[in-house]
Amino acid sequence: MSMTLDTSHDTGVAILDRVIPPDAATIAPDAARMFLSLKFQKEDVRLMNRLASKARRGTLTDCERELAEQYNMVAHMIALLQAKARQSLKHHAMAADSE
Repeated sequence: MSMTLDTSHDTGVAILDRVIPPDAATIAPDAARMFLSLKFQKEDVRLMNRLASKARRGTLTDCERELAEQYNMVAHMIALLQAKARQSLKHHAMAADSE
């Protein structure tokens, strides 16, 4: 079962989904653990929270909306990489258990 975050073919997330298939365990364990450690810095989290608050109030400027979209795209890509990393680690663990 394929789990994709975006169905259009020209987004970064869709492209990444094609580069690293969702159900493939193609990420080496060390790389998978590195992907799982990715997180936004505190200053970015604060900025994203401010942007989200302004978005809820409907007061984002065009520049802020574009920045919020960039953060959203990066967050989706990180989530996709981490989902793929978890799948790879699970596959590697099951393979090691069967040996």
